[in-house]
Amino acid sequence: MSNILDPIINAFKIAELRRKIFITVCIIILFRIIAHIPVGGIDFVALRNLFASNQLLGLLDIFSGGTLVNFSIISLGLNPYINASIIMQLLTMIVPSLEALSKEGDYGRQKINQYTRYLAVPLAVVQAIGMFVLLTNQGILSSATPIQIAAIVVGLTAGTVLLMWLGELITEYGIGNGISLLIFAGIVSRIPVVVTQTASIIEQTQILNILIFSALSLAVIAAVVFINEGRRQISVQYARRFVGGKILKDDVKTYLPLRVNQAGVIPIIFAVSLVLVPSFAGQYLSNVNQMQLAFLGRWLAANFGPTNLIYNLVYFLLVVGFTFFYTAVIFNPVKVSDEIKKYNGFIPGIRPGTATASYLNYIMVRVTLAGAIFLGTVAILPSIATQVTGITTLVLGGTGLLIVVSVIMDTAKQFESKLIEKSYEVFARRS
Repeated sequence: MSNILDPIINAFKIAELRRKIFITVCIIILFRIIAHIPVGGIDFVALRNLFASNQLLGLLDIFSGGTLVNFSIISLGLNPYINASIIMQLLTMIVPSLEALSKEGDYGRQKINQYTRYLAVPLAVVQAIGMFVLLTNQGILSSATPIQIAAIVVGLTAGTVLLMWLGELITEYGIGNGISLLIFAGIVSRIPVVVTQTASIIEQTQILNILIFSALSLAVIAAVVFINEGRRQISVQYARRFVGGKILKDDVKTYLPLRVNQAGVIPIIFAVSLVLVPSFAGQYLSNVNQMQLAFLGRWLAANFGPTNLIYNLVYFLLVVGFTFFYTAVIFNPVKVSDEIKKYNGFIPGIRPGTATASYLNYIMVRVTLAGAIFLGTVAILPSIATQVTGITTLVLGGTGLLIVVSVIMDTAKQFESKLIEKSYEVFARRS
């Protein structure tokens, strides 16, 4: 046990790491306090009843860390920022000026991050308007004045901007990726509520079902660790260099690691946003006067519930599709091939250039397929477990576990690298 706790104990002995941990904890506490500051003009009793009766909205509330049921000023969460990041990555591939900017090191990354923040603001406004329309259709806001509408939209947008700022503060002054840690904190904050809800139904549910769900959770955690650490090592060899008849550099052999889960949790986050659209559209269309649209609305509402086969099939396909899509955005085989060729490198048995790019694409597609199927399975696993065990309080369990475990592993790696960096600095000063 002492060996496990040694890194944590050593971290608190280092003033800089102690300060970073303190700043991170303080910002997360502030984030949870803000999550309970509501937007004005809402009938909260009716809002809670709506979330209690609608399983899809309950799913969104778990994913937002409980901010939706309180209609907090940060109810939109970081979804606008995440969507803006995906859009900017796509534009970087399409717009030559942005592609050139991305190659300019830290300056280029800072400018692209700045553009991402600018883009997140109008996206937040659009989502805030959509939230207002949803609440109006459900009777939560029956007679909103223009000032109330403006206050809701501005409040929700300001909440998203505030979250982006807090996330960047953690990234710059704390430990880990700030955006990921805030999402992590929101999900973890729901654990006491979920455990309480599950405990309240133990009397009506067989203990065996609870044990099955617990075993599935442990299996998901083990699978997430295994997949996230999975790599396909591609051997890359660099040729000898001769200068003045002498060998300047001998053969150097290294490896290009291709991650099984290259896209992380982004595909699931993006898929959740889209898979709920048919249900909300169905609820809206079912109340219109036109018979054909009302029929379509009732069909959508009936077939796009979290436990429905069509919903889970579409959800699975969206996750798989977005995994391939996002992997293609962040990993360009042609660019990697050119970089290898630029430094006189080659993959043994593969010709440099186009053949190397084709080989990398061939490997990446097959590696990504395994990661995509895994992410899709994790996404729909809670629905399957609900059907088997009858427990409905852990609808987002698989996705939540994936995010929590991934963030813990990434933060632990950064934590470890900081410790190693400090140990090198101490060793250099002593020598």
